[in-house]
Amino acid sequence: MQITVNKVLDAKGLSCPMPIVKTKKAMEELDPGQVLEVQATDKGSLADIQGWAKNTGHQYIGTIEEGDVLKHYLRKADVSEAEEEKKHPYVIDLKELERKLENGEKFVILDVREQAEYAFGHIPGAINIPLGELEARFTELNKDDEIYVICRTGNRSDLAAQQLAEKGFTNVINVVPGMVEWTGEVDKF
Repeated sequence: MQITVNKVLDAKGLSCPMPIVKTKKAMEELDPGQVLEVQATDKGSLADIQGWAKNTGHQYIGTIEEGDVLKHYLRKADVSEAEEEKKHPYVIDLKELERKLENGEKFVILDVREQAEYAFGHIPGAINIPLGELEARFTELNKDDEIYVICRTGNRSDLAAQQLAEKGFTNVINVVPGMVEWTGEVDKF
């Protein structure tokens, strides 16, 4: 089946957050109702695109996998459908998280990067539930815990923190900018 699109965005070879950054810019160039095809090789882009669309009111239509390329389809919302992009209101920076770890405070670190990203370097003791699996696995977390959510740059963790808040988690904090700038201790595999 041939899908008719108004614009194709090549985001192949780019990792988070670049596919979303480029998607936002491409959507601005479309008229309401037009369809964008985003071609990406980053497996995490599926959850990122879905979450971003949900938060902005744009319609996530679906994804087709062709070899190593994910083709994501989005329909631009009209003004009555679009929403201003939401951000999780509770945020902490890396220095503050590191201070809490050094002080031995009790909390959970939830790493929502893909399993391969987590395997090659994560904060000791962090739990790994990739963003794309969070909807199905959120019951593995305790709603009473203080949960610090981290990803590579702060984008996926923002979406994850919003998802958890919608599920009734009341003490969820997004860690920014994420593992890309983490200088503390890391475990591998």
